[in-house]
Amino acid sequence: MIELVDLTKQYGPTVAVNRLNLEVPDGEIFGFLGPNGAGKTTTIRMMMGLLQPTSGRVVLGGADLAREPLAAKAMCGFVPDRPHVYEKLTGAEYLDFAARLYSISSEVRSERCRRFLELFDLAEWGDELVEGYSHGMKQRLVMASALMHQPRLLIVDEPTVGMDPRGARLLKRIFRDTAARGATVFMSTHSLEVAEELCDRVGIIRHGELIALGTVDELRDQTGRAVDSSLESVFLHLTGGEEDPAAEELIA
Repeated sequence: MIELVDLTKQYGPTVAVNRLNLEVPDGEIFGFLGPNGAGKTTTIRMMMGLLQPTSGRVVLGGADLAREPLAAKAMCGFVPDRPHVYEKLTGAEYLDFAARLYSISSEVRSERCRRFLELFDLAEWGDELVEGYSHGMKQRLVMASALMHQPRLLIVDEPTVGMDPRGARLLKRIFRDTAARGATVFMSTHSLEVAEELCDRVGIIRHGELIALGTVDELRDQTGRAVDSSLESVFLHLTGGEEDPAAEELIA
């Protein structure tokens, strides 16, 4: 489970995240949505200990991140919005390195490395330096490294950006499989279609504040949208991004 308690991040007079309270249970795929600059990535960086909150708490799998950082982070697999890799390692070496960080035994490391290279269509590139990988291949490698220790919490920021359709479909399957084994998947994305297809619940953040939370059907009810309205329609209604008639006239 993920628990955010009054989580706040302030830069001088600017409040990037404002008293965010949220619980995401085990086995749920949760979509964290919002316009650019809403506070999504700031929230995730605080969840991963990359940013110090101004106030509030992050609790990951029952471990308070501030008090038990190693225990909390050990439960997590994290894929940032701009993943960085050690390009002078081969793909296999990179996965082995990631597994060693979690003290996975040599025998298990070897088996998982082989299995994940195959799963992410990287087997024929496993002995090639990462510097020769395409952007999409690097993304798949980083996702594989985040899964090497079978995390209880998988936290991903914009997972499908730059992915080809085959890679995006694979990620969807992995997210479903991860949740099916009881792990929590926390996903920030601009792809509302992906969120609508995958997520059990979504939360929408705007100007650092959580303005809506629930299933897509619940959000439709909250906003008075038709039962067949898309998540995009609900999102634009809540965030003030619906089409402007004056703009339509200007375009016409």
